[in-house]
Amino acid sequence: MSNLVRGWEIIVGLEVHAQISTRSKLFSRSSTEFGAEPNTNVNFYDASMPGTLPVLNKGAIDKTIRTGLGIDGTINKFSRFDRKNYFYPDLPAGYQISQLFFPIVSGGAIRIDLQDGSTKTIGVERIHIEQDAGKSIHDITPDCSYIDLNRAGVPLMEIVSKPDMRSPYEAMQYVKKLRMILRYVESCDCSMEKGSMRIDANISIRKPGEPLGNRVEIKNINSIKFLGQALEYETERQIHLVEGGETIIQETRLFDSGRCETRSMRTKENAADYRYHQDPDLKPVILTDERIEAIRNTMPELPDNRRLRFISEYGLSEADAAILIEERLTADCFESTVASSKFEKQKAAKMIANWIIVELFAFLNREGRTLETMGFSIKYIAELVDLILDKTISGKIAKTVFAEVTVSGKSPATIVEELGLVQIQDEGTIEAVVDDVINNNETQVEQYRAGKVQLFGFFVGQVMKALHGKGNPEMINEILRRKL
Repeated sequence: MSNLVRGWEIIVGLEVHAQISTRSKLFSRSSTEFGAEPNTNVNFYDASMPGTLPVLNKGAIDKTIRTGLGIDGTINKFSRFDRKNYFYPDLPAGYQISQLFFPIVSGGAIRIDLQDGSTKTIGVERIHIEQDAGKSIHDITPDCSYIDLNRAGVPLMEIVSKPDMRSPYEAMQYVKKLRMILRYVESCDCSMEKGSMRIDANISIRKPGEPLGNRVEIKNINSIKFLGQALEYETERQIHLVEGGETIIQETRLFDSGRCETRSMRTKENAADYRYHQDPDLKPVILTDERIEAIRNTMPELPDNRRLRFISEYGLSEADAAILIEERLTADCFESTVASSKFEKQKAAKMIANWIIVELFAFLNREGRTLETMGFSIKYIAELVDLILDKTISGKIAKTVFAEVTVSGKSPATIVEELGLVQIQDEGTIEAVVDDVINNNETQVEQYRAGKVQLFGFFVGQVMKALHGKGNPEMINEILRRKL
C-alpha cells in the first residue's frame, strides 16, 4: 500500500521522552511524585546550589537496560554522561546532563501492524538517559512567569527511532507499540496526561528516490492523537510550500491542538550549538555481563510473543489476542481466569476472552473503573463461564447474573442460588411447555409448516417466556423441531 501524498514521500523519525519509573530523581534524592505543590520536590542539587554534586540513580540505569532488552537493542557496557549547555529559566545549572556520544543502548527494533494486515519493523537508533528540566508557567498573572522545579532532574529515557516511518499512521502505531513495551517491562508508566511520555517528531518530504529534504522538528506532543494530527498538518504545509517554489526551513515548531496546526518556535540548533562535553562530576557507567544477564532473567514475556502464544495455546483469534495483550495486567488476568476454570483450556478460554472483551470492558468503561478497582474478583468470570458450560444457566441468564455481580460483588454461584436462576433441563417439563405453545398458536404452526420457517424464533421466544428465561436453549430447539 502506497503512503505517497500527491506524489510526495513523507519521512518521519521520532524522539520519545519517557520518564523512568523511579521514586527519586536521576542525580538527587528528591521525589518524582506527580502533582506535588510547586517547588516541594526540590533539594540543593536540583536548584544547582554551589558545592552540590550529582549521584547517579542505579534504578534508572537498570530500568533503561530493561527497555533496551525489550526492544532487542544492544546494551553498551560503557556509557557516559555529557553536558548540553543552553539557558532556560527552568534549568538552573544552565546545562542539561545527557548522553550524546556514548548512549547506554544502541540499536533495536519495534514491529508495528499496518492497516492492510501486514507488519513493518521500525529501527531504533539509540536510547540515552538524561535529566528533565523544570516547568515555566505563564498563565497565572499577565505580567510575570513562575518557575516550578519539581520536574528538574526527573530521569528520562530518550528513545530515538530511525527515520523509517512513512505516514502519520505508522508513527502512531510505533508509539502505541513502544508504550506497550515500556509498560510491560515496567520502566515507564507512559501517562501522557501527566507528562511522563512526550514526543518530538521530525518530518521531511521528498520525491521518491531523491535525497532527504530539510526536516522540521515538532516539539513536546503529549498524545498519540495529536501526533497524528501534527504530522498530517505539517505534511500538507510542507507540500504546499515546496510546490509553491519555497524552501523548507530547518526549524523547531510547536503543535497547537486547539487550532490543529503547527507554528514556528525557533530555528533548529545543531549539536555544536550546545557545546557538548563530558560531565566532569560523573564517572562513566561500566556494566558487567552479570548485571545485564541478571536483569534479562527478570524480563517478562513481551507483547508480540504473548500474542502469538495466546493464539496457539488458547485458540484465540488474532483480534482477541491483540486486545488482551495490549495491557500486561489484562493479559495476566485473562491467564489466571482461564487457569481457574474447571473446563478444558481452549474450550473455556474463547468464552472467557469474549466475556472480558465485551461484557467486562463495557462495564469498566461505563463506570470509569479499572481491573484494580472493579470491586469483584476477575476469577468470577471463569465461574460464570463454567456455569454456562455445565448448563447450570443459559448465556442470557449469565448476563443478568453478571450485572448482579458488578453491583453486589457476590460470586455468580451465590447469585444463581439466591435468585433461583438454575436452568431448567428436565425434558418432560420443557416438552409440556412446548406442547402448550403449539396448541395455543395453531395459526403460526400452520404458517411454519407451510414454509414460513422464520417463525421458529417466535416459538422459541414463547417457550422461553413461559419458562421465565430459564429453559435450556438447546433442548428447547431440539424439542420444537421434533414437534413442529
